[in-house]
Amino acid sequence: MDTFKEIIEEPRQFFKESIVMLRRCTKPDQREFLAITQAVGMGFVLIGFIGFFVKLIHIPINNIIVGAQ
Repeated sequence: MDTFKEIIEEPRQFFKESIVMLRRCTKPDQREFLAITQAVGMGFVLIGFIGFFVKLIHIPINNIIVGAQ
């Protein structure tokens, strides 16, 4: 019977902690939303440039290895 209570207690504790976390969450205001949006946009641009430069370097190296015809 004790093991059954222990098995039930973990999901119950997780549920309680989840409720506490959800109550502490708030909707971001406009300034915070713009800051998050700018950070995400800069991340997209940075990853795009990295991918572009990797591809730019990869094409000539691939042509040298494979041999252009």
